[in-house]
Amino acid sequence: MIITKMTQPVIVAQFSDCHLYADINQYHHGANVYKHLQQILTNIANDKQIDVIVFTGDLTQDHSRGSYLNFTELVTQANFTAPIFYLAGNHDDPALLTQYLVEPTFNSSQCINTEHWQIQLIDSKSETPAGYVSQDSLNKLYGRIEADKCQLLMMHHHPVDVGYFIDHHGLTNQTEFWQSINRLNQCGHQVKAIACGHVHNAMTLKKSNQTIPSVDVYTCPATSIAFDPNKDKVSSLGVAPSYRLFYLYEEGTIKSEIITL
Repeated sequence: MIITKMTQPVIVAQFSDCHLYADINQYHHGANVYKHLQQILTNIANDKQIDVIVFTGDLTQDHSRGSYLNFTELVTQANFTAPIFYLAGNHDDPALLTQYLVEPTFNSSQCINTEHWQIQLIDSKSETPAGYVSQDSLNKLYGRIEADKCQLLMMHHHPVDVGYFIDHHGLTNQTEFWQSINRLNQCGHQVKAIACGHVHNAMTLKKSNQTIPSVDVYTCPATSIAFDPNKDKVSSLGVAPSYRLFYLYEEGTIKSEIITL
């Protein structure tokens, strides 16, 4: 998928972790997640400066076909002018994503090209709630990268620990993953940042290496609930739903902000 834009920066909206049910009135830890998502999508649709929209997984909570239908209906009603891309979270069934998230509303491409940037969608879903990036996924990434473009990688699972219970379900092959990212940068590729969902809070972290520039890791707040990091299991902070915006500049810099409703 190629995104052409006459002015800079390219603006990317990321939303994540909707945790929908077949019943639109079902609450998840005190939140009507259907209404939360509806509000987020409306807000994104009203911002006509957004060039790209990426959903980074966990569409469903009850794993029902009805939850997938609710998601697709809400996105269709939002009537985005920007293209929307997606990847699977640990709760999601890739086959159902393929069945329900179809053209022309959704775009299944794993690589979004702009004049100066590539946005790469990385599959981190495994057979457990934890994440795993396979060698096959990395090989596909290697084949898509253009050396003269800056790279923003997006995935569901967090590739660095965040310091609370969700780390039990983070990326299980962190070491191998970062070795691959470091090799890319050592070869002259420009992996500037990694954006993920899964942690239900907004953070900016940094993965440092003595021989190459550090890579920023941005976590996305959830449209459903924000996790309380002081608890040892899922508990809501009771804050408003949010999403993240990225501003990708021609010279290779990134700025980001959180939009809270």
